[in-house]
Amino acid sequence: MIEPKSLEEVKKLIDEEVGVLLYFSTPTCNVCKALKPKIIEEFEKNFPLIKLIFIDSTVLPEVAANFQVFSVPTIILFLDRKEFAREGRNISISAFVSKVSRVYEILTS
Repeated sequence: MIEPKSLEEVKKLIDEEVGVLLYFSTPTCNVCKALKPKIIEEFEKNFPLIKLIFIDSTVLPEVAANFQVFSVPTIILFLDRKEFAREGRNISISAFVSKVSRVYEILTS
């Protein structure tokens, strides 16, 4: 999982990669701590071409503001430089993975 240092670095990754998952969190978010390893496991297993980017909203508030993230956890998936999916708060991993699977197969075939 990549931890960027600036908004420019995040934008560059979105422009250069086939897929990018932005994972917004804070150190005090207990839900985030439980969800993060599950997201990492699912994406590494099912979507190896998608880069995982962890963003601490307290360290990089300008990145959270740029992507209009107002609560954590929030995950935003970019495929081919376009926002494909956004989930926040109560995230169903299985539903999100199912949604991504359909498009990922088309994108990588």
